[in-house]
Amino acid sequence: MALLLVSLCLAAVIILYFMNNPLGHTRKFMIRRFINWFPLGMSYAFLYMGRYNLNVSKNALGDMMTKEQFGLIFAAGTITYGLSFLINGPIVDKIGGKKGIIIATLGSAIMNLLMGGATYLYLMGRLKTNMVVAFSVLFALNMFFQSYGAVSIIKVKAYWFHVRERGVFGAIFGTLISFGVYFAFDWGQAIVDASKLHLEGQATAFQSFIQHIFAIDTGTTNATWLVFTIPAFILVCWALIDMVLLKDSPKEANFDDFDTADASSSDDENVEITMKLVLKKVFSSPIMYTIALVDFTSGVLRNGIMQWYLVFAHEMKNFDPAYYASSEFFIKNWGLLLCLTGILGGFISGTVSDRLFNSRRGPPAAINNMIMIILLILMSFFLMKDPNIVGIAAILMTLAVIGVHSLMSGTAAADFGGKKMTATASGIVDGCVYLGSGIQSLAIGYLSAKSWHYWPLFLIPFAVMGLILSLRMWNELPEATKKYILKMEQEEAAKQQKEPVNGGAGATN
Repeated sequence: MALLLVSLCLAAVIILYFMNNPLGHTRKFMIRRFINWFPLGMSYAFLYMGRYNLNVSKNALGDMMTKEQFGLIFAAGTITYGLSFLINGPIVDKIGGKKGIIIATLGSAIMNLLMGGATYLYLMGRLKTNMVVAFSVLFALNMFFQSYGAVSIIKVKAYWFHVRERGVFGAIFGTLISFGVYFAFDWGQAIVDASKLHLEGQATAFQSFIQHIFAIDTGTTNATWLVFTIPAFILVCWALIDMVLLKDSPKEANFDDFDTADASSSDDENVEITMKLVLKKVFSSPIMYTIALVDFTSGVLRNGIMQWYLVFAHEMKNFDPAYYASSEFFIKNWGLLLCLTGILGGFISGTVSDRLFNSRRGPPAAINNMIMIILLILMSFFLMKDPNIVGIAAILMTLAVIGVHSLMSGTAAADFGGKKMTATASGIVDGCVYLGSGIQSLAIGYLSAKSWHYWPLFLIPFAVMGLILSLRMWNELPEATKKYILKMEQEEAAKQQKEPVNGGAGATN
């Protein structure tokens, strides 16, 4: 049933993509662009599976990986990811998004295989080094390669999508993230369940398939390492598909390039784009700092919910079994619920941005942050009292925060960075997301060990900060976008003035 719902959502995303064509692209172009972004997007979604499988493994390992240990490992990876933009952003601007996504998928596949190997050795009692050190190093390296993914997808998007189309593409970007979360949590949990030494009840078809194909009955322990190795093989498959289908720009696919009306539109075409010039332009832009800080808060909020809700719910099993029983719907369907609400949040925010606010990204970001403040206050009051309110609030938090993240990382960074420098610009912004994620990982891992009441209270100030920053960029647009919108408004006004005259002439005749 869950897979059917996700498939229907994917079909709806594809239909909405073809329905949204404000620039009047040819059917041939729309199809070729779909062939370009779909495999690229699915590669990015499965990168998420190869990232958040660490969360699934933590619950599978139980007390063998404590909250504090998990917080340290996850923080090592996210902080590495956050700092990696200084290297991979300029590199992807130079080599292109196609090579960037191939580096991301193959590099992450190798690191996931190594994490699977480390898990195997640990469970079999053969790991000679400290588990936290081993996983921290491998997960940090995994996140270094993962960091090529986001900047690559935005780099390719910047050449294929006009600014007036990017709100909807931001929604597609949010959808891909949501699919990745579903793959990580629900598919990952299904892999963990299928890899258990002693299955509960009659084996499902999937469990029998996993048991048979991977011959995992060691006789001594669960085959939890498969939660790392299976995503690795999937990533290799998508890397091979990207090598064949992906093109960095319309020109490479035998179409004419077009002016995307972003910040690059006003650049001198004869100016050589060097790494020094890229970094200087990006780091000297106040609006880029604002976008980065908004996404920093979204990183704290997004992973502050996604990363810790299941840990909280599972801990409640020992503390209050009745509370845990009431949370089972959210626990069993966590990945699916995150997927569906994330898709909805991305599309609502992207559509509102393009249709109601002339492609301004600040207004819907401010609205989403206001929603998150209200939800976190509700969580604070009902954390130990009503599991349904807490679960619903956590899910709706994802709807709002994916909306913010898809607008900032997926759209605003490309708008203001411009297609020539979009990888560096989006790298800075996406890097700030994971710096925020690293901070919350360390903080909540420490604070929740004292009391879970600190969990939502810690997140509220970041939602307030996100609201204030979003309000600051309420009216911001790239100059080229302003000129394009003004031109379209003038043409529309001229058309409306002309129509009554023609109509009157026709009536006279």
